[in-house]
Parts: sequence; structure tokens; C-alpha cells
Amino acid sequence: MLPDSAPQHPVPPTPAAQVLIVEDEPEHAEVMAAALRRPGHVCTIVNSVQAALDELAHGSFDVIVTDLRMPESAGFETPGGFCVSSDGGDAGQIVLREAKRLQPHAEAVMVTAHGDVPTARAAFKDGAFDFIEKPLDLEVFRSVLNRAAEVVLLRHESPEAEGLIQHNGFEGIIAGSEPMRRILHTVTTIAPSSIPVLITGESGTGKELIARALHDHSKRAQRRFVAFNCAGQAESLLEDELFGHVRGAFTGADKEREGVFEYADKGTLFLDEIGDMPMPMQAKLLRVLETGELVRLGSNTHRSTDVRFVSATNQDLPALVKQGRFREDLYFRINGSHIQLPPLRDRREDIPRIVRHAIARFAEDLVPGTPVPGITDAALMRLTAFDWPGNVRQLLNVVQNMTVTAFGESGGKSVQLETQHIPEDIRAEEHHAQPRDSSGMGSLAGTSLEQLEKRAIRETLKLTGGNREQTAKLLGIGERTLYRKLKEYGLR
Repeated sequence: MLPDSAPQHPVPPTPAAQVLIVEDEPEHAEVMAAALRRPGHVCTIVNSVQAALDELAHGSFDVIVTDLRMPESAGFETPGGFCVSSDGGDAGQIVLREAKRLQPHAEAVMVTAHGDVPTARAAFKDGAFDFIEKPLDLEVFRSVLNRAAEVVLLRHESPEAEGLIQHNGFEGIIAGSEPMRRILHTVTTIAPSSIPVLITGESGTGKELIARALHDHSKRAQRRFVAFNCAGQAESLLEDELFGHVRGAFTGADKEREGVFEYADKGTLFLDEIGDMPMPMQAKLLRVLETGELVRLGSNTHRSTDVRFVSATNQDLPALVKQGRFREDLYFRINGSHIQLPPLRDRREDIPRIVRHAIARFAEDLVPGTPVPGITDAALMRLTAFDWPGNVRQLLNVVQNMTVTAFGESGGKSVQLETQHIPEDIRAEEHHAQPRDSSGMGSLAGTSLEQLEKRAIRETLKLTGGNREQTAKLLGIGERTLYRKLKEYGLR
């Protein structure tokens, strides 16, 4: 079980971000820079709009932090023709506009006094990543900067999949880990074709998100994406849902009805839990996929259908084929390209990103315009260490519960998520990841101490996303000792 004494600042992204701080009060700027330098970000401070524009024109930054109002900049005119009002109230918006023009891949964060929140919200709509009210809560400030830096980092790490990565991660796809980046590369490669795709993985891993991504990046993106779950459907109802019926086909059929195949015509049809489909229906589905024609219930007329077919299951289809519970010919027909989604426990490095994106979205739903809550290292490490049998779906439910609880305790004010907000069953030690030997069993008998130490360091580095300071603290050793061990074992 992870210690409660973990450091109380959010885990920074790796590598560190280049940050430009635009603030007319030098002391305030230094406080912000100190808060960001502690976790490893590199900060450049300027105290005027003119200096900010010079840096934006000649430097390279990942995140720009700018005050909304800078009175010393009153009357200033930018090269783009923007003028600051007499009280300097437009200064931050000018920096934002020029940052978007000169540093299009960077993200901008606005700092504002309480009375300027409506203006800051307008800036948010104009492209700012987020805004923070004064006086600054440094934990919240670091959290927002880390999230902004992570978005920029993801663009650099996986440019071919940038269109799939959204700020609100659980509506898009968080893909910082190597397995997920490979999957997104596959998605962007096969999306333009019409090859059928089979997506497999445990419940809650995001199979429908991948199916939707395939559709959104295909030539059928302007047509319908239709999702249908095959689980728990009686054969007669399933046939009606898939292929439709004509009037009089059965009692109560007083008008014609098209099934999901016709409804998705020229678009993408996603059949989830296809492994649960009854055998007789599998034969009918195979015929439709092979001929491109279907027959509605109660009719003898063949109707043409043209869909991009994507299916998914959490079952082992080859095993079902051997057991005689799934048609081998149908398996080969739907398995044109296979995407296997890893469980969340096998891509733990994505958990901090998912958590932060989820917190931002749930906080915005609860209190629109509120500063994004932070999360302590202790809480984030607990979430990262949990095995998540329900995968991303379960994690999102827990984060939503934590966010609601934290806001409820604070009365809607600026909040921070802590270990006390994590549900008790998630905090329980027996549910957390345990070291395993190479065979996958829990016993470590016969393993040398050197191997155990190397494995502990490697797994803890993975758990912390490569943060060596946190790794040393969780292992209970000094940073210098950790550095020596990393070199000794050839770890990074």
C-alpha cells in the first residue's frame, strides 16, 4: 500500500515544459516561476507586452502564462495592429492572440483578478487552455500548467494521432503510453479503407471510442456512425434490430422499420459484444457481410447495404470457435484487421493523464468556469497503483465521485483531490498491483535480491511516469542512491 506521506504537488509531465510567464509585477512573476521550477519546468519571465512579443517572435515555448491586465502596457500597439486600452485591460488578450499566431503549437493560460472572470472566460473561448483567479493557489496553478504541458507533449509524441487526442480525454483518447500510440497509428493507417475491423479487450477499455475514431478518420465521416450492442438480445428481436421488418411481419408490426444495417448505410456500423450473438444469427450476419444484401423480416425482397463494419468483444473468439459457439467463417470475415486494447493496468503511465483530464471535465460540469482542481501526489499514486478491473470506465466513475465529494466539502470553492476522497475499496491494499515473477505468479521465491531490486525500481519508475524524485521517495531511498542504481542496472 502506498504511503500517505507522498509529496503534495501534482506529478509534472516528462520532459519539462518551456514556459513563458508574462506578468508586470516582478515579485508575483518570481513566485509563479518558483512554483513551476520546483517540478522541473523551465521558465522565462517578462514584465511587459513588448517583451512578451519579442520572446514569442524569437523563442520557442510550450506554455504561455499571461496576466489579463498589465497597466504599464497602456497605449501599446502590437505589430499585428492590436491596441491596448488606456488601462491595459487588453494586454492579456493581445498576448493570447499573438501567441496563437507566433506559437501555434503552444497552450496559453490566463491569470486574472476575480472581477475580470467574464473577460477571462471570453479569452478561454478564444483559445486559452484555461484561466486561474488571483490570489493564486499554487497547487491549482501547477496542476493547470501540467495539464497544458501534457497536451503539448502528446502532440510532439504522436503527431500522426493528434486529431484523436482531445483536451477532454474521456471523450477522445488518451494515448501517452507506447501501446496506445501504436494503436492510434494503426487507426490512422486503416481508417481510410473499408476493411472490417475487430476490436477486442476487457470491458471498459474503450472499444467504442476506437470504433468511433475509425469512423471519424474514414471517408465515411460525414455519414452516420451507428453503435449496437448484441448482448442479451433474443434471436427474433436481434434479427429485427439488425435487418428491420415489413408491415405485418408479426403481431404489432403496423408499419415498416429499417434495421441498423440500413440506418447506417454509407456510414459505419459498430456491433459490440458480437461474441454473444446466437449461432443462427451468425449465419445470417455472415451472408449480409458477404453479399452486401439483406432481407427484412416478413419480406422476400433483397435490399442492398453498404457499411464499414466494425465489431468488438471482450471474449476470446478463437476459443469460442473451438468450442463450436462461434462460426469460424464469420470470425475470418470480421477479422480483417485486429485491434487488441490493453487493460488499464498494462498502461499505467496513461492514468495520470486520464485522471487530470477527467477532473477538468467533471469540475467544469459541476461549477462552470471554476479553476481546475489539483490532485495530490499521494492520491494520484494510489489511483495509478490500483489494478482497475473495470478499466477506464471504472476509473472515470471513481474520479467523478472524488470530484463531486471534494466540491461538496469545499462548498464549491477551489478544491484539491486527496486520498481521503478515494473510495475505501480503491484504497484497500489487496486491490493494488503486486510484484509478480516472470511466470505471472505472485511468488518471488528463488529470485535474487538484485533482481528484486531492479524490478522494484523499474516498476516504480513506470508507476510514477518516470519521475525520479517520486520514485526515490516511494522506494524509501535517496535520489543519489537511485541515480547510482539506475546507472548500475542500465535503467532509464
